[in-house]
Amino acid sequence: MLAIPAKRTEKNTLTYLTDPEIEALLAACDQTTWTGRRDHAMLALTIQTGQRLSELIALNRDDITLGTGANVHTRTGKGRKTRRTPLLPTIRTVLKAWLSERAGAPDDPLFPTRTGTRLSRDAIEHRLAIHLHTARSNCPSLKTKHITMHTLRHTAAMRLLLAGNDITVIALWLGHEQISTTNIYLHADMTHKQQAIDRTRPTTAKPGRYRPTDTLLAFLEAL
Repeated sequence: MLAIPAKRTEKNTLTYLTDPEIEALLAACDQTTWTGRRDHAMLALTIQTGQRLSELIALNRDDITLGTGANVHTRTGKGRKTRRTPLLPTIRTVLKAWLSERAGAPDDPLFPTRTGTRLSRDAIEHRLAIHLHTARSNCPSLKTKHITMHTLRHTAAMRLLLAGNDITVIALWLGHEQISTTNIYLHADMTHKQQAIDRTRPTTAKPGRYRPTDTLLAFLEAL
């Protein structure tokens, strides 16, 4: 049975958010409300650190370090692995404000329900769907994408890749055991593929994509 090859299946194109789409999603969280501030901090943290949904749910207040070497400590990673992920100054400011408002014991949930219990997977996905509905009115490109919390994890990885980070660094960041798992992001990035095309262009060609002349377009349209 082990010798039987796996069935070949088509793989869907990886979905991630662009910077304008990230801004629209975070702006959709109504920060005049307690739940809006919680959701804003929760989504911003996920987009920057690439937390899995199960990891996000399990985070406690004392898993966040805001002093020197600010980071988030993921204790319940896949395969029972732990990791620490550094925090950007902007996310550190958001989390500092949230922790000041969200009083409690060190082992209390970082992002709780109104009653203080941990949010469920369905509850978090539901909150994301609410904010996406608002964001799509200001960012039409979001309407063409199927977005879940795992999409935000993909977004964190793609942002690291587009910033020029090596794939091994991204694997460590996301808590991947195998580099082959992280390689999916290389296939999703058209920027690197376009750069490869540009490097192999004829010496007499201009850089960038081919742009047909108006004469050629007129000829083709007249056919």
